[in-house]
Parts: sequence; C-alpha cells; structure tokens
Amino acid sequence: MKNENFISLDGNDDGIDRAGFLKCMAWAGTGLFCLMSGGILKTYGMSQIVDKATGKLKDGIRLPKGDFSFVQISDSHIGFNKAANPDVLGTLQAAISKINAMPTTPSFMLHTGDLSHLAQADEFDALDQALKSAKTGKIFYVPGEHDVLNDNGKQYLQRYGKETKGDGWYSFDFNGIHFIGLVNVVNTAEGGLGVLGADQLDWLQNDVKGLSASTPIVVFAHIPLWSVYPQWGWGTRDSEQALSYLKRFGSVSVLNGHIHQTLQKIEGNITFHTATSTAFPQPQPGSAPAAGPMKVPADQLGKLLGITSVNYVEHDHTLAVTDIALSEVNEKQPAQ
Repeated sequence: MKNENFISLDGNDDGIDRAGFLKCMAWAGTGLFCLMSGGILKTYGMSQIVDKATGKLKDGIRLPKGDFSFVQISDSHIGFNKAANPDVLGTLQAAISKINAMPTTPSFMLHTGDLSHLAQADEFDALDQALKSAKTGKIFYVPGEHDVLNDNGKQYLQRYGKETKGDGWYSFDFNGIHFIGLVNVVNTAEGGLGVLGADQLDWLQNDVKGLSASTPIVVFAHIPLWSVYPQWGWGTRDSEQALSYLKRFGSVSVLNGHIHQTLQKIEGNITFHTATSTAFPQPQPGSAPAAGPMKVPADQLGKLLGITSVNYVEHDHTLAVTDIALSEVNEKQPAQ
C-alpha cells in the first residue's frame, strides 16, 4: 500500500494543526454501536449519538431497549506514525472513551483487523493495554493484512487466536445470533484481493449446515466480502462461494473494515457494512491513484470524514441508511 498521500500537519499546505486534526479524528473514526432487539439489528455511528464535547449521549437521543448490544472498531494501525495521524493511539483511546460513554454497556466488541501497522510485539502490546480500559465484555478479533506481515499471522494467532481454527477463523453464538469470524488476509499479495481458501470455505459450509434458516447471522472479516473496488484489492476473490452458503438464512449482516470508510450495500437477504478506521481515512474508490492515507485540504476534512446510521429490519429485509458529513452535524440530533 502506497503512503505518499498524507494530510499535512505542518501548517503550510492545509492550515490544520495537529490538535485540530486529532479532534476531527476523534469525532469521526469511532466505530459502530450495534443494538439487537426482537429480530432487528440497528447500527449507529457512535459519533452520531455521543456528544463530542461531553462524552455523553446527546440530548434528544433515545435508544430503544435491546436484547443486547455490541460495538465494532477497525483498523487501529497501532505503530503508524506518518503525517496522516501521528497519534493513532490517541484516536483509538478517543474511540474507547465514546464506547465507555454509552448508556448501555456493550456485551462485547468486534475488532475487524489491522490491529497493528507492522505486526510488531510492541504494537500489539500497546493495543492490548489501551483496550483494557474499554467497558465491554470479551473482545473478538480477526486479523488484517498488517497483522500477518512476515510470519503469515503466527504472532497474531499466539495472542488472539488460541481457540480458533486454521488461520484464525471461528464462530460463536450469543442470544440466538450466530457470529462468524472469517480470515481473508493470509497468503494475499500486497494490494491484492482477499482470499478465504478451500479449507476455510469447507469449514464455513459445515459450520452453518445444522442451523435453522431463521437463525440471524453476523459475519465479520477484515477485507470486504463484496467487490468494492477490485483494482485496489477491495474485495475477496472467493466471497461469492462463501456467501452462497448463507443465502438460505433470512437475515445475514456482514461487517468489514480495511477501506477506512463507511459504505453499505444490500443484496437479497445480506446486508454489507464497512467501518471507518480509528487511525486515518482513505480515498473513495477510484478517486486517487492508489489507496492509502488521504491528503485533503483542512476545509474539506469535515466533508470526507463522516458518520452513518444504519437500521436493518430483519423480517422486511430493508436497510435505512443516513450518512452525515461532519460539516453537517449539529450538536443535537433528532430523537430516534
């Protein structure tokens, strides 16, 4: 991945200082709050519901009572120190603060990969230390391509994959929902499409074989399981086969990271959602020569870092999406 495109923090090009940039990042890259209630998965950008100044739920926001909730964060890239964000640990901690401010403690957290930037031990150590302060239950991980550098994920597996299969895939059940963590970053070329591989596909087919078609499914992996932009490797080569095993289920939600921006898609019974990064933004598909930390003028930053509210109604198979640019955000949001 090329890293030539950066936001300038020296005050000469864009007129944005480090404190101002980190304030924007803390407001934007804070993950998703997911609420499961009576067959409905409702997903909120945490920045949309948590006041950036007080860290508390915004006035006028009323979250429905849920069976349980969980949060998703992605692409923390601990160890990255380029101009796009020289304090990725600080913006991760800002995301954790918003998680801790939620009115209901999330049952668990999903981290959808690129925990580290170079898969170094000290980077994983720093991530682990930061996440200790998160007021959630267990944290479930899948690796990103940056977590499997040089050793095909051996260090990642030693730390986070002791109870997993193969390269780190696994599943678990919670409150009647079947969660599936997939790995599509091992043995892939830099900038290439993700790949699941025959062994994992066989495991997935067997994993869901005995489930009732009415079982809600949540899949999480790092690289998107749909073709966002194959030219940049933003897709998974054998995702179609994986998704074919899930077509008989009435409700399937797929959560990914990797592209550092929010995109949504609905296809039949399957809804797809990619999460923003807690580290830095990337360009929209095809809008730059290559993927990588994005250079934008300071007055455009608020338009390119955004927040999203997604309401998914299981039985109606509908997806209501509201995208809000930072420049359009009011201090008070309407009640939901």
